[in-house]
Amino acid sequence: MATINDLREERLNKLNKLRSFSVDPFPAKVERDHTILEAISNFEELQSAAVSIAIAGRLLAIRGHGGAQFLDLFDGSASIQLHLKEDVVGAESFSLFESTIDIGDFISVRGKLFTTKRGEKTIEVSAWSIISKTLRPLPEKYHGLKDEEARLRLRYLDLLQSEDDREIFRKKARFWEVARTFMKERGFIEVETPTLELTTGGAEARPFATHHHDYDMNVYLRISVGELWQKRLMAAGFPKTFEVGRVYRNEGSSAEHLQEFTNLEFYWAYANYEDGMALVEELYRNLAREVFGTTKFEAKGHVFDLGAPWPRLDFREEVLRQTGVDVLETDVSAIQRRLKELGVSHQGDTQERLTDTLWKHCRKQIAGPAFLVHLPKLIAPLAKTHDTNPLLTQSFKPLFAGSEMGNGYSELNDPIDQRLRFEEQERLLKAGDEEAMMPDWDFVEMLEYGMPPTCGFGFGERVFATLAGRTIRDCQLFPLVKPRSVED
Repeated sequence: MATINDLREERLNKLNKLRSFSVDPFPAKVERDHTILEAISNFEELQSAAVSIAIAGRLLAIRGHGGAQFLDLFDGSASIQLHLKEDVVGAESFSLFESTIDIGDFISVRGKLFTTKRGEKTIEVSAWSIISKTLRPLPEKYHGLKDEEARLRLRYLDLLQSEDDREIFRKKARFWEVARTFMKERGFIEVETPTLELTTGGAEARPFATHHHDYDMNVYLRISVGELWQKRLMAAGFPKTFEVGRVYRNEGSSAEHLQEFTNLEFYWAYANYEDGMALVEELYRNLAREVFGTTKFEAKGHVFDLGAPWPRLDFREEVLRQTGVDVLETDVSAIQRRLKELGVSHQGDTQERLTDTLWKHCRKQIAGPAFLVHLPKLIAPLAKTHDTNPLLTQSFKPLFAGSEMGNGYSELNDPIDQRLRFEEQERLLKAGDEEAMMPDWDFVEMLEYGMPPTCGFGFGERVFATLAGRTIRDCQLFPLVKPRSVED
């Protein structure tokens, strides 16, 4: 059985043969006046006009023998069948094709359109040229891409072989396009904020750290899409802003978590969390209809309809109902005992982390859609205090398919309260909680100059992946994978 090195050597010989005929295997100029999709869409018109067209693409199949071959050509827009005949292109050209061209090569062809007896739309090739010679066979000709890591490492081949996967990324592009349009139509201006920060504000997560050599200082990759920066813009007089950008969290991987992903965050001056919930519900329904053509989905064992009413679930009441624990009237040891009884593992032993773990157990049971509201102040350090209970916040999280699908709240704009909460987060950091929020004292200074009442909200790729019925890793074009040397 031929090895990959044998097959590569064979193709190198073919490449050299092309060069011996003064043929450049990698020309810069390509003869092409139609995409394949254009040729198919205008097939009858082009056929009746008997015009010769030029197309280009990758060969995905070669069939036939003797003096005629049928080929399948794909250019990213569509595929079409080619008919290559010795008595049409000439004996020398046909022989060169047979002896030098492989499945996977890129070629350009010219010819007229016709329909075969079986009704297949086809191009009768009158001339061909190589435009990129491949040195490795496509997976289906060798061993296939069955291993998950290999499939993601060689993502370009994985996508080449799967129209369904390519369609996922067309939908993902549409998803963010629809989201941007939705925000802009409602008066939000798109902004860009720093991805390198002195402190990582806006979320609770372990950051990636690096060093800025020019300034000789340590910096971090952001863990939110500029939350504390966008709130500075509220103080600067921008009433509505949003940003779509990459976020980095140095944490574990799962079907819903990656270290690098895309989020959208918006900030809305003179609005509160009630206004935010109304806007988010409208946004999610719009995304579902415009991108997927429905509001009804099935994911992770749950069936839900984003077009149905969205009830509100009080954090304290829901955890109490499911676990018997009142998160406002408990302590660390009591939560630890209950988590052990539930068979739930946890990392970190602060009350903040344990409360969050208890909730994560509960959320898996909720099909949604719903809004989780009034998170404890302990786990929402940037949210405004609830009107009637100082231990709770004016906060909300969309829920469906057993997962949180975003995070929003009436933003805390009391500088005294914010300073106290940052001091508590600093205490947690010093105690070893790597996911506690880094204090940003410059942000507190900004609040002392004044920020209007504001609603902020953020969501990310988890929403798209869930609606698409995929893992978040499957919905990234090039997710991070270990290099071969590390795995070996």
